[in-house]
Amino acid sequence: MTRALFLAFAVLTVCCLPAQASASPPLVHASAYVVQDARTGDVLASSHPHAHLPIASITKLMTVLVALEHHKLTDVVSADPRAAIVGESTIALRPHEQLTVHDLVEGALVQSANDAAAALALSVSPDFPSFARLMNAKARALGLRDTHFVRPDGLDVPDAYSSAADVTKLGRIAMRNKFIRDTVDEETTEIAGGRTLHTWDDLLTLFPQTFGVKTGHTSLAGWCQVAAARGRGATIYATLLGSPDRTTRNADLESLLVWGLAQFRVVHLVQAGRPYASAQLPYGKAPLQLVAARPQNGPARIGHGLTEKVVAPVAVSLPVSEGDVLGHVQVWDGKRLVITRDLVASRTVNKPSAVRRLGWYAGRTLHHLAHLLS
Repeated sequence: MTRALFLAFAVLTVCCLPAQASASPPLVHASAYVVQDARTGDVLASSHPHAHLPIASITKLMTVLVALEHHKLTDVVSADPRAAIVGESTIALRPHEQLTVHDLVEGALVQSANDAAAALALSVSPDFPSFARLMNAKARALGLRDTHFVRPDGLDVPDAYSSAADVTKLGRIAMRNKFIRDTVDEETTEIAGGRTLHTWDDLLTLFPQTFGVKTGHTSLAGWCQVAAARGRGATIYATLLGSPDRTTRNADLESLLVWGLAQFRVVHLVQAGRPYASAQLPYGKAPLQLVAARPQNGPARIGHGLTEKVVAPVAVSLPVSEGDVLGHVQVWDGKRLVITRDLVASRTVNKPSAVRRLGWYAGRTLHHLAHLLS
């Protein structure tokens, strides 16, 4: 059937939520932090986001990303003796012990084991400097401009640094990998050799909306973490670097996550049954309302307006059936398209018979003549 080619555009600002919930972020005790909306990348709050700081074992996120570019999870690695002697947090690797990449990644991310990270690195490169070059090339490719790696484990060495902004971005990128995402959400897990791994991520227990990502601690870096949490339809990442102790880091990071999630509310982005447009019909028929084919709820940032754009014909020909797609509605967050939904005919309207059409034309002609003669 033929549709009229005229399009009507309507722009309406909606979902302007109260601004009072957007109060200032909480005071934290750290060298730097960032709170970011995972959907848009918008920074909700920050302090010294680009300061160059050591990040300790958060480094292992890049180690794992690079290792997984060279290995499958089922590959078996023979532990290099140089990896087996790396100290501090370990899974007690023995020289030449064989473990899968799967188990070494879990050791590096859950237990934050330095020997597991070193074994992954030395299975890819002949030494740490060679592997660090791969890490730095990957950092450049990902746009991490404040970052330089020296070791795969994050132990204190000169010229190893990143920033809260880069760590947040690295955490978001790492979480695109389903295995990493599942791994960092584990409080405990079992790997080969009868090993039981325990996470250093206290927030997984303290703040159940958290689902990762990675902690870090050295004497130079202090207590660090990049964390991800879900709530109110939103996902928030928060990075905190250089906290004075573990308890303070946990409390401050939880406060940042709670504040970040409080900036959002689930709203009706597209409402079922609501008339979004009205199209004229021929033969004196009542206008046809166009409604959304299906509803959609989603998160909206408080105090941050969304814009609605409706594209629909100003008139349509007959017949038309209920459910026919006649246009669409879009919801925009600034320049970002949030959702598109079809607009459909709200009712069926048949084309009148030839006799009824002739009668309608005759009536309209008489009306015009009467108007001209009056």
